[in-house]
Parts: sequence; C-alpha cells; structure tokens
Amino acid sequence: MTATQTDETISLDEFREKARTWAAANLEPRDHSAPGPGSRSAANHPTWEALAIERQLQAKIYEAGFAGIAWPVEYGGQGLTPEHDSIWVEESAEYTLPNLGVAGGTTFGVCAPTMLAHASTEFMRRHGPEILRGNELFCQFFSEPGAGSDLAGVTTRADRDGERWILNGSKIWTSGAAFADWGMCLARTDWDAPKHRGLTWFAVKIDQPGVTVQPIREINGSMEFCQEFFDDVQLSEDDVIGDVNQGWRVAQTMLVFERGAGRAGSERAPQGPGRLAPDLVSLAKKFDREQIPTVRQLIAQAHINDYASRQLASRIAGHIKKGGANSGIAAYGKLAQGTLGAARSRMAIEIGGANALVWQEGDTNGSATAVTYLNGRLGGIAGGTNEVQRNGIGERVLGLPREPAFDIHKPFREVVRDAANWTGNE
Repeated sequence: MTATQTDETISLDEFREKARTWAAANLEPRDHSAPGPGSRSAANHPTWEALAIERQLQAKIYEAGFAGIAWPVEYGGQGLTPEHDSIWVEESAEYTLPNLGVAGGTTFGVCAPTMLAHASTEFMRRHGPEILRGNELFCQFFSEPGAGSDLAGVTTRADRDGERWILNGSKIWTSGAAFADWGMCLARTDWDAPKHRGLTWFAVKIDQPGVTVQPIREINGSMEFCQEFFDDVQLSEDDVIGDVNQGWRVAQTMLVFERGAGRAGSERAPQGPGRLAPDLVSLAKKFDREQIPTVRQLIAQAHINDYASRQLASRIAGHIKKGGANSGIAAYGKLAQGTLGAARSRMAIEIGGANALVWQEGDTNGSATAVTYLNGRLGGIAGGTNEVQRNGIGERVLGLPREPAFDIHKPFREVVRDAANWTGNE
C-alpha cells in the first residue's frame, strides 16, 4: 500500500491486521535499553552515516504505506484517519523504528504538524512526500541571543528584494540543526508594525550559501544545540510558510506541538496507573536500596506524579482535539514537564545515592541517571520557561489581565531604538 495506492475505505480491523503482519515481517524487535526516537540522550545523536541507514528504514516504512497515515494523499500521505494512525503506533510499539535523532523528533512532532496547519498546498506538495520519506529533516530556527522568553522580539530580518527575500541574523539553542536538512525560521519582515504583527516564517535550506551552523557543547558532553548565522541568504516566495507578517499565528500553533499537545493518540491515556516507576525500581535494586523507607517513598511519589502527568496530557489532548490548538491549554502540560521532570531527576539521584553518579567504562546505560539530573532543569527553560507557561495559563485560560508592557502597540523599529537608548532612569 504505497502513497499512490491508498484505500480510503480500509477498516480499522483490516488496517490493524495489515500493520501487524507487515511489522512482524519487516521490522526488528525493539531494544528497550536503547534511547527512543527524539531522546535527548547523547547516544541519540547519530553520525551522518548512521542517519543515512535510518533514513532508508523511514523510506521503507513510507513505501509500505505506514508514514503520514492521516496526512492528505496530495501531500504524500495515506488520507486515512487519526484512528488508523494510532493503530500503527500500537502495532509498531515493540519494533525498532527509524531513529532520526532529535531532528527527527522536531520534524514529525513539531514542524510537520505546524506546516500542515499553515503552509500552502503548493508548499506541502513539494515538501510533504520528502519529509515522510525521511529525505527532509526540519529543525526550528526560533530563539535568538536576544529573544528567548520574549519570542516576539526576534530581530533576524528578511527583507524583500524584488521576488526574493534576503535573510540576515542569528538563531540559537536550535535542537538537531547539525543533522537537519531544513529549518523553519521566524524572521522580522515589517519593522513598522508592532512586534507581534511583523513576523513571517520561512523554510531555509541549511546547506545553501550564507547559512552557518555551529554546534554548542553542553554540560552533559552532547552537542544537540546549535547556533546559526544567516548572511544574505536568498529565499523565494515559495519558501514562505503561512501568510506574510502573520507569523505569530503560526508560532502559536507551533508552541502547542512543541509543548507536547495535539499529537495523535495522546488523548487516550493508558488505563490504570501502570507499572511502579520501573526505572527507579530498577535503580534501587541495582544498588540494594529498595527496602529503605525513604527510597520507597520517593518511588511511590514518582509513580503518582507519572500517573498524574499522563492523565493531564490526555485531558489536554482531548480538549485541543475538540476546541483546536490552544497554546494556553498546552502550557499546563509544559509546566508539568518543567516542574515534575526536575523533581523526578532529583529523586533518581536520591534513590541511587552516590553510586548513581559513577559507572563502569562500557556501561552504556550507567550514565543515564547522572545525565538526566544534569538535564533536569532543561524542561523548565527550553520551549518557554515555567514562568512563561504560568503567564500563558493566567492570560489565555483564566482571563487574568496581561502584565504591563510598554512595547506591545509601538512599531517594532521604535521598540529597538528605545531599548538601545534606555538608561534605566525612566
């Protein structure tokens, strides 16, 4: 069942049998000790050679009709329902799927859903099939050295030059850019409009002239994040995603997906609380600490938090499925991740004790607890800080008044000028 042979009438039962049979015949059993797709583990940053092999597996799945299951046929998809998509997720769960690294996670979890919602038909006809085959991995050119939490303050600029756009500026903290093929780039296109109204998204090919990608060494030794520099990069009208100067609407959709909401099947939480924090139980047993009362309390607390987080994610996804993308609602899940994730990483250290910070050479999983602890605060910063999430909930969900801001309605050109001249005495 290729992308050109979609049977829109195939029943859920027929599709499940097809998916089950194909997966058993064509995929390898899953190694549960390996990092999953999109993991932030250092082991999840493949070489270009390894990535090429993973792309081949993605292409194989695509040609069999199991990529883009709920995407429109004209974009390379199968034109089926989200329920069909969920069946594939269930039937392939115990098999090794393509690990396209962090760039694969941003492509299929954030960028592609955002483009499906906002990009033109012509744009998706060009890029959709290549994304589904694994030929095009997208990263997010979002934050800048001077615009993170205040995302609408970006100063990377795209200036119209006839039928072209000329891109100049810099982005930072871009996950997976060193292994991506394209980036979704938010740029300033109207300096005389207020800062939320003069933004436009572009697709930028990473290997084109004028684009420089510099990996950033992190505290855990990884180089997942990168900084990018754009020097007179030439773009065309075909590279515009969404409407010119309406990029903030696109950004709000992207934030919903970046915060983990709106993904297929996420509205169906597993029945019951599930197994008792398996990773922490294993850690306690490894160091013979499972009978210590404080350790048992920590495991129980983590188990409760895990269950609550899954139920929250299900409620958020269900709400968004009914009412559409809402970055304020999605902020609840991101805030939970940012607070409970940090607490859980600390619990693991307390459970494992000093032994959790050392491991034998060659033990590929031995560093997991320590690395997770080092990354424990990441969820409360990346993709919007906990404070930004609280603001979003207060303003967009609870209807509280916005925090005072001097720059909301002024032309952005004046905002930049006033900020440069501000002395702090006014």
